[in-house]
Amino acid sequence: MATTETFTVKGMTCGHCVSSVREEVAEVPGVTGVEVDLARGLLTVTGDGPVDAAAVGAAVAEAGYAVVEPS
Repeated sequence: MATTETFTVKGMTCGHCVSSVREEVAEVPGVTGVEVDLARGLLTVTGDGPVDAAAVGAAVAEAGYAVVEPS
């Protein structure tokens, strides 16, 4: 069953940032789709099962950015 999760990412300022985040998150096992909204700082991840938020956060960190924890 496909699931979708949305994350807020801080630090992205340009198209290169978007590409970096998209490439890293796409490598997370189970991820089937990645959309990045630079203007709003949103990352939407689609998976073929539950999205592993910790793995997505680690992939975003690998790209040099940070996921903002919901408050």
